[in-house]
Amino acid sequence: MRIEDILNLTEGTLSNTPKVKAIESATVYYSKVEHGDLFFSSNQEEIEQAIENGAYAIIYDDDSIIRKDKEIAWIKVSNIQLAAFKLVRYVIIKKEANFYLLSEHELTFLKMILLHKGNVAFISDDWRKAFEQILNSDNGLFVGSDKDLLQMIKPDIKKIEREVEGYPISDTLFKSTFKVDGYVYQEKELIPFHLEYLLRVVQFCKTEDLPFSVDRIKYTKHFIPVFIDGELKTTKPSDSDKVAIFTDNIKDIVEAREYIKRSNMWVKGIVLTPPKTKVPGIDRPHWFESEEEVREILKNTLFNYAFIYNADKSTLNTIKEEYSLF
Repeated sequence: MRIEDILNLTEGTLSNTPKVKAIESATVYYSKVEHGDLFFSSNQEEIEQAIENGAYAIIYDDDSIIRKDKEIAWIKVSNIQLAAFKLVRYVIIKKEANFYLLSEHELTFLKMILLHKGNVAFISDDWRKAFEQILNSDNGLFVGSDKDLLQMIKPDIKKIEREVEGYPISDTLFKSTFKVDGYVYQEKELIPFHLEYLLRVVQFCKTEDLPFSVDRIKYTKHFIPVFIDGELKTTKPSDSDKVAIFTDNIKDIVEAREYIKRSNMWVKGIVLTPPKTKVPGIDRPHWFESEEEVREILKNTLFNYAFIYNADKSTLNTIKEEYSLF
C-alpha cells in the first residue's frame, strides 16, 4: 500500500519527507514487524525496536515521540486506535466480511452450541488483538460483544435478529423445557430468562450456515447455581434448601428475583455484592470486600437463594458446580 493511500485512509499528516513510498503490511506489535511494514505505536522503545526490525512507516499520536530515522515515513494522527481501524475498514471492504454485535449472553451461547468455530472469528475486546485478527484472518464472518470497539471497526454494525421462532413449554428457575425448530428439549440446564438469547443465536447459526447443536446447552458463566448445606458444602439439590448463585451481571439477579416473585415461591433471597453496587429493588445488599466475608455472610444469614455478584465460585473452596435440580 502506498504511503499516500495510508494518509488518506487514516487522515494522518506526514511529519517528514521520507524516501519510502509504500509498505508491505501493518501491525501493532513490534515483535511482528518485518521488513517493509507499517507499525502503529506511541511508545518510543517499541518504535525504535520496530525500526530495527525493518519498519518502513510509523503511525503515532504523541508529539513527544522522537523521530530518529528520517528515511522512513512518520505519520501523525489524532488517535492511534481510531487510525488503526480506519485502515481496517479498508481491509474489510476488500474482504467483503460481515460483522455482528452480540450481547455477552448471546456470545456465550454461540460459543457453546457451535460444533466447530472455523467459519467465524470471535473478535477480542483488546483493540490491538482485534486489529491483528481482522487484518490476518481469512474469515468472512466476525462477531464480538464490545459495542464501542465494534462500532469503531464498522459504524453501521449489525445485530442479530430479535424476533425469532421458539418458545418455552415449562420451567423452574434452574431448568427449562422449550421448543425450537419443531423439536422439544426437555429440562435443559437453561435459566428461563436466558431462552431468548439462545433462540436468537440458533436463528443466527441457521442464517449464517453455522453447524450447531442445542444439546450442548448447559449453565453459562453468567449464572452458576451451587446447592449447599449449612456448612457451605456441596450437596444434592434434593437434600438442600439453599443455593448459592454466582453471577457476573446485575440484570440476571433482577430477572431471577422477579421470576421467584411471579412463581409465588415463598423463599428467602439475599444478594451479595462488592461495596456500593446498586441493585434495582434492593436498598442495600450484603456488601463484601473479601472471599472470607462472602463465606461469613452465607454462614450467618438465613436464606434459600443467595445471589453473589462478581465473585468466583472458587471463593467457597468446598463448593463444586451442581447442574441438576430435583
